[in-house]
Amino acid sequence: MKTVAAVSTGAHTPFSIEDVDLDDPRPDELLIRIESVGICHTDLAIKSVWPEGVPIVLGHEGAGIVEQVGSDIDDVRVGERVVVSFSSCGRCEPCVRGLRNYCRNFQAANASGKRLDGTATITEHGKPVAGAFFGQSSFAGYILTRRSNAVVVDPRCDLSLVASFGCGIQTGAGAVLNVLRPEEQSSLVVFGAGAVGMAAVMAAANLGVGQIIAVDVTESRRETALQVGATHALDGRDVQVVDKLKEITAGGASHAFDTTGIPAVIRNAALSLGTLGTLVVVGTGPDLTVDAQDLINGGKTIRGCIEGDANPQEFIPQLVQWQLEGKFPMEKLVRTFPFSKINEAIEASESGGVIKAVLTFDE
Repeated sequence: MKTVAAVSTGAHTPFSIEDVDLDDPRPDELLIRIESVGICHTDLAIKSVWPEGVPIVLGHEGAGIVEQVGSDIDDVRVGERVVVSFSSCGRCEPCVRGLRNYCRNFQAANASGKRLDGTATITEHGKPVAGAFFGQSSFAGYILTRRSNAVVVDPRCDLSLVASFGCGIQTGAGAVLNVLRPEEQSSLVVFGAGAVGMAAVMAAANLGVGQIIAVDVTESRRETALQVGATHALDGRDVQVVDKLKEITAGGASHAFDTTGIPAVIRNAALSLGTLGTLVVVGTGPDLTVDAQDLINGGKTIRGCIEGDANPQEFIPQLVQWQLEGKFPMEKLVRTFPFSKINEAIEASESGGVIKAVLTFDE
């Protein structure tokens, strides 16, 4: 079938809105009409390294309406609303254990530009276009995705507010709820108050964590962090930020979370921990150097995390319920843009003026 898609052909060229051909759904696939799709840093990171001149359709925070159900699928109906999350092979040892986010074929399933069997989901003028990004390529009017990627959500939810639950919001909230698991007497420092960091702040607030400190270089984001649950907000450019964090937390935080991927920031995050504190990192970047003696003396832990260690089929509905109950105020983070304005939305995101840009098809 024909569908509209935002196609990228290089790191330095804008997205181009084009008509492409979408393959027919297979027995294990759903055809989804996209209503909203979040723009995530990962989309832009892949765009920047994708081979020049090779067309690709990105987008991996899609949400929409089920239009067609493959013959092997019996638990999803046409017309249901879904949020689409990451893909996995479903066969490797981590997948069998329920750890789909650590799938041994994660790269092939999510960033190879094709299905796991090597076939294309999208073509243009008879030639393959890289697609199946995170099992969806949702910078498009319609997508194909496997049943395991699609999460049926409450029909009352606003898809523009929950689309990013499929990746960025799941990552931040999951890092807190599933990995760090702070208690009410805990202290959590979040480095980077973008969408992922804000999700961590909101998740911690829902747990009743006593001290939630957001660190960011942008004043408006620090102000928003205070509105969605942070108890304190500090300027990341302050050379005394570690000292100030230790003062607020009476010697060091019990938990820290880095979303920036910046080595100097991660080093500060580790230094800001108190004895036996834990730091989770999700941002990607170059090699980092931490103070090994500080880690040893303090018995500190640093670990990575993919997709918030979440099972999307269980975790996303929990987040949606919080949003419906007013406990996860995504409306303070989201700004919507018409799909045709994707390049303007990206510019707004990269400038720091928008925390979470979401494209909609209600033009």
